[in-house]
Amino acid sequence: MDKDHNPYEEGKRAGAHPALVIFGVIVGLWALIAVFLPNPKKDKQGTVPENPEAVQRIGDEPDAPPIMFSVAATVPDMNAISLLVPPQATASQIVGLIKKLREARLHNTLADLGIPATTPGHPLGSHAIADVYIFSDRQYATAEAIRVLARGAHAPGELYPQAIPFESAMEHVRGHYRIDLHDTGNPDQGSLGFADESGVHSKQYRRVFGNS
Repeated sequence: MDKDHNPYEEGKRAGAHPALVIFGVIVGLWALIAVFLPNPKKDKQGTVPENPEAVQRIGDEPDAPPIMFSVAATVPDMNAISLLVPPQATASQIVGLIKKLREARLHNTLADLGIPATTPGHPLGSHAIADVYIFSDRQYATAEAIRVLARGAHAPGELYPQAIPFESAMEHVRGHYRIDLHDTGNPDQGSLGFADESGVHSKQYRRVFGNS
């Protein structure tokens, strides 16, 4: 064989250059990773987000039609009223109504919606303090039920005898909107369902806005 074509001739490198070998190994590893490891972005598609409220708060549907309501009862000494809505009202519509009440409060137009004054003559306005309870069952949209809810879950029964149990009245609250303009840091609180100050809440309770 011709010595000029001997691949193992002394002083010459046999095989591919080391840099090419390393580059080939890197390319091969990258290809294996791309093929066998899942794509994190693809995995996230179709899964439930860790915090659904960060994407869409409960009941937020821009196309939810508004609902009609009427004032069912007022309790002036507790600055409270109850509103009656149709039984078929959806959670989104209840949220829409609560937000509508807050918007009206901000523009001082609650009276235009037919909401009676809860603090007539008050320096901060006719609705400086108010608890608005929303029901779809007329049986619970009463002054008696409002008093039971306003006293809370831990009111002593012997001191406040009641025909309507707190737990029953609470579970029939579709929505709750509270105004307290004395609390400048948290003047409005709105929720689906109901929660009293001790933290006892209905099964369908969901905070819409304000601090819990």
